[in-house]
Amino acid sequence: MSFRDSSFPLRPLPFALAACLALAAALPAHAQPSAGAPAQVAIAAQPLSQALTELARQTGVTLLVSPALVAGRTAPAVSGRLTPRQALDRLLAGSGLVADIDGGAVTVRREGEAGTSALPAVTVTAGAEQESPWGPATGFVARRSATATKTDTPILETSQSVAVITREEMDAQQAQTVRATLRFAPGVSISDDADNRLDTISSRGFALDQYLDGLKTIAGTWSVTKVEPYLLERVEVLKGPSSVLYGQASPGGVLNLVSKRASPETVREVQLQYGSNAFKEGAFDIGGAIDADKTLSARIAGVVRDSETEVNDLKERRIAIAPSLTWQPDARTKVTLMADYLRDPSGGFWNLLPYQGTLLPNPYGRIDRSFYTGQSSFEHFARTQYSLGWAAEHQVDDHLTVRQNLRYRHLDIDYRSVQGLGLQADYRTMNRQAYTANEQLDTLTLDTQAEWRFRTGALAHKLLTGIDYQHLDWDNLTRFGNAPTLDILAPNYNQAIALPGIFQNAHQKQSQIGLYAQDEIAWDRLRLQLGVRKDWARTDTDNYVARSVTRQRDDAFTGRAGLLYLFDSGVAPYVSYATSFQPQAGTGFDGNAFLPTKGKQTEVGLKYQPTNTDMLFTAAAYDLRQSNVGTPDPLHANFTVQTGEVRSRGIELSAVANLGEQLKLRASYSHLDNEISQTTTTSTLGNRLAGTPAEQASLWADYAFRGEALKGLSIGGGVRRIGSAYTTNANTQLIPGATVFDAAVRYDFGVLDPSLRGLKAALNVSNLFDKEYISICSAIGCRYGLGRAVYATLKYNW
Repeated sequence: MSFRDSSFPLRPLPFALAACLALAAALPAHAQPSAGAPAQVAIAAQPLSQALTELARQTGVTLLVSPALVAGRTAPAVSGRLTPRQALDRLLAGSGLVADIDGGAVTVRREGEAGTSALPAVTVTAGAEQESPWGPATGFVARRSATATKTDTPILETSQSVAVITREEMDAQQAQTVRATLRFAPGVSISDDADNRLDTISSRGFALDQYLDGLKTIAGTWSVTKVEPYLLERVEVLKGPSSVLYGQASPGGVLNLVSKRASPETVREVQLQYGSNAFKEGAFDIGGAIDADKTLSARIAGVVRDSETEVNDLKERRIAIAPSLTWQPDARTKVTLMADYLRDPSGGFWNLLPYQGTLLPNPYGRIDRSFYTGQSSFEHFARTQYSLGWAAEHQVDDHLTVRQNLRYRHLDIDYRSVQGLGLQADYRTMNRQAYTANEQLDTLTLDTQAEWRFRTGALAHKLLTGIDYQHLDWDNLTRFGNAPTLDILAPNYNQAIALPGIFQNAHQKQSQIGLYAQDEIAWDRLRLQLGVRKDWARTDTDNYVARSVTRQRDDAFTGRAGLLYLFDSGVAPYVSYATSFQPQAGTGFDGNAFLPTKGKQTEVGLKYQPTNTDMLFTAAAYDLRQSNVGTPDPLHANFTVQTGEVRSRGIELSAVANLGEQLKLRASYSHLDNEISQTTTTSTLGNRLAGTPAEQASLWADYAFRGEALKGLSIGGGVRRIGSAYTTNANTQLIPGATVFDAAVRYDFGVLDPSLRGLKAALNVSNLFDKEYISICSAIGCRYGLGRAVYATLKYNW
């Protein structure tokens, strides 16, 4: 076993340090809070709709305006200590529009038209609670996201597929894992919904890379950051190659988790839950301003959980907490410190059951999903992780804004398991293996950006330049060996399990630095996105078992281009092209290090946000290819050549809507044509990749009654269709598709008695009819999907 200095070498490259200093220098030495009727206003030149929204946020007024009225118009930069009237007059100068102010409400109309008669019957409202891409959204519909561009950009104007799951939708469905939050998301596949050790999520046939607040959660083999969904504000999926902003990444896209953050808005919530498998949970979320000027805000959210599982003799326990502190001395400057701690003393189990008795017949009958293939006296999965970081932003002037995001994370994994390896010829004796893993991981991620807003003639530019840095320091000690067999008809769980021999003992360091630039150009109703990036990556591995040292260096250019046209009606057709890269470990027969895999995608789509509604419809068709994929070397046994290619083509349809205050909907459908397009293994050429369903569909509806008899009552229900998939790339055995139903009912006790205002109860049931289905298979076994689970929730907000 190897030992190393436990201290983490915080030695970012000089470029990254320089970027830190540049941001620090840009922050003001003194800042005074705004007060009184005039407010400190700082609005960059940008589309008029965004400028008005920003004015509402900074001054606290409520804005009433038809989106069609301001579509295609741009606003000049406005700054200074101004009254709302002064700021509005400057923003609307030369636009042919005027504003009427009545108390705290502002109505925008065409010049010469009489008062509010110019407004349609339904208006779009914006005010102090205007949506932020880093904050909560109303209902199920998010209008803005920063995941695709790293800037505050409307989803409607983004020429790439983005799906956002809001906090309200997570609460409506009572999602207990990050995987569960995406059950109804378009084009997202969850291959194993019963394994709580990891979140295995893919899109368009490829795994998604996980990010937290825009920073990658770099992982080892088992030392993977686990995020508690109660601590999140949003879950966002950016589909397709995204290396232009994020560096080395899977071509499937980015899963970005957005944390709850401190803000002046008061949050007070506690909840208790009890459910299936003796599930018990307590959670709290407390926050708000802590000074009279509301320049300093704090928030802390936490979860404590204890539960048994569907598998006999196994438990899951968790404690998680996430404090944050925000300093916002004025409209130009905002700094948020964030931390989190998560401890899983018992974190789940890979209960791999044999093919015979699950997917295939067994003369002794079907194996129940609760059957345990391991040994509880040996079984152990413990995870401890914590992080500390910040998100800082400062508007230097009307044109330049600088931002920096940083996070340091430490993670420990202690894992022991006895796993099934399939049945012998008698159909009852299961071969097993013993496996252990001890991992320590330290990471540092840093992203520093400068956003410039300016005009060149008729073109409005939002130019983003940035430098990011990632560092990983990872120790891994793995043991692997045979374990006693298990008779599935008469299991003996008291057998002695010897500690297996060392299989792997290694220390690895990875680092990446990237420079990127992106220009979002607006010309009338046309939106053009252009981006380019250069990355340098290095991996150094000390293998103490093989007594070898491997040094690998990679670099890559990636890019993205997108074109979108925004019609007055809210229809926005687009086309985009994007690339990605992902370094690969290992060498070929010639001794040369493997090249990174390359991804490239062409996507065409249509987004539709009907005027004066809270709905978003999207459709996308894509052609995605990954090259430099490893395939067996036809000339040298046990070696690999990088001549393989995988191709994914498909369509994705989605609709999400808030239909008034009563009905909320999400629906999706996806079709995936995925194949191994190039390989030296002729038997798999043209085959589908294992575990990728060709079709998926889902629908969730949530309805709140308003009539006197049922007022306070809400009901929800959903259906998920998961298509069939192959067990392996050989495509010899199909995993049957499954249709699963979910349901929910909630009641607001404040309707009964004003003294009970804020007290709510909910009952959620997933897999309502207890459908038994196979969720994933490997070459040696299968796992069932989760059975029926019932959760009762009592929540109090004040």
